[in-house]
Amino acid sequence: MKEIADKIKLFLRDEQLKKKLFFTLAIFLFFRIFAFLPVSVINLAKLKVLFAQSQFLSLLDIFSGGTLMNFSIMALGLNPYINASIILQLLSVIFPQLEQLSKEGEYGRFKMNQYTRFLTVPLTVVQSVGIFVLLKNQKIIGTLSPLEFFSFIFTLVAGSFILIWFGELISEFGLGNGISLIIFAGIVGRIPVILGRTASTVTQETVINFIVFLVVAVVVIAAVVFINEAVRRIPVYYAKRIKGNKVYQGATNYLPLKLNQAGVIPIIFAVSFVLFPQLAGNFLQYSKQPVIAAIARFLVSTFKPSGLVYNLLYFILVIGFTFFYTIIVFSPQKISEEIQKQGGFIPGIRPGTATKQYLEQVLYKITSVGALFLGLVAVMPTLISTLTGISSLVIGGTSILIVVSVILESFKTVEAQLVMKSYDKFSN
Repeated sequence: MKEIADKIKLFLRDEQLKKKLFFTLAIFLFFRIFAFLPVSVINLAKLKVLFAQSQFLSLLDIFSGGTLMNFSIMALGLNPYINASIILQLLSVIFPQLEQLSKEGEYGRFKMNQYTRFLTVPLTVVQSVGIFVLLKNQKIIGTLSPLEFFSFIFTLVAGSFILIWFGELISEFGLGNGISLIIFAGIVGRIPVILGRTASTVTQETVINFIVFLVVAVVVIAAVVFINEAVRRIPVYYAKRIKGNKVYQGATNYLPLKLNQAGVIPIIFAVSFVLFPQLAGNFLQYSKQPVIAAIARFLVSTFKPSGLVYNLLYFILVIGFTFFYTIIVFSPQKISEEIQKQGGFIPGIRPGTATKQYLEQVLYKITSVGALFLGLVAVMPTLISTLTGISSLVIGGTSILIVVSVILESFKTVEAQLVMKSYDKFSN
């Protein structure tokens, strides 16, 4: 506790970090204001009735931070941008040119981000048209003139890009990853609403089940923290080196391999994919083509958030994206080359290819544990909800994972900047 208190004191004394915190909070405030600016052509009363009848739409609303139920100008949230990021990262595995570009430092990141924004535009337009078709079939939107239709699409596209801009501002001038923090702010903003709805449904018969659910939630949070903080330390020895007339003493260091290298990204990616079948089904179930309408109804009934297929697919996607993103962010080949260049070696392992193979072996083992854990935690709330009968909190599992992971990553960002400040003062 004393260590935490000391870090808080250091944070409060650092003017630059306080400015970043206030800037991040200001962006959150603007985000929440935009979340309550509705698109004019929507019948909000009918929209709320539709959301009350659909657990799937309620789940989408959680990740949009309430912008979808209010149908604000940011109703699509960051979904198009996240989907574009997924597509581009998958393409970078297929096309070596994109993979090489992503490794070219600041310029490469700038170009990849630019390509992601370009790809976001058509995805946002397609999703806007799909939302329009769904709401029109539900008679939530009336017949629009061509100008009104264009205005509707343009408003949703503009709202998504304003949200992307907010995320990039936080990444540049605030604390932590802007996109993750925007998603975090949206989820936290909806927690009081979810808890209020859940409390209103609790009766004397279900109060024990509710307490059990809360206990499990606390255990899940503790487990997520433990997994995120778990690190496998691999010792690296450095031999004595002679440069000119000076002899540099050998040293021992550690290469930290996290149990969960990918952080919250696999969860966000998996949610974006697992929601797509039912989203497509909702859009197409009113089609005049009987075959298309039948397929759409099958997707809607099969991929319910509380159903077996949905949770099995979610579990597999979390595991798959954890491995995929870990391979992207951690390169055993590059690490082994850097260790060899600096005259280091892992005890009992030859430098070069043998070191690369050893790192791959260790990385796959610990990532398997981390991925399985994330997958189990992702579907556990559904299992507990089924056992306790409290269905209104099924949507809480993914939210807990994202919120806890983002908080931990943000704390680490602040801690790293505090350490950097300490080193700067020491060097001066």
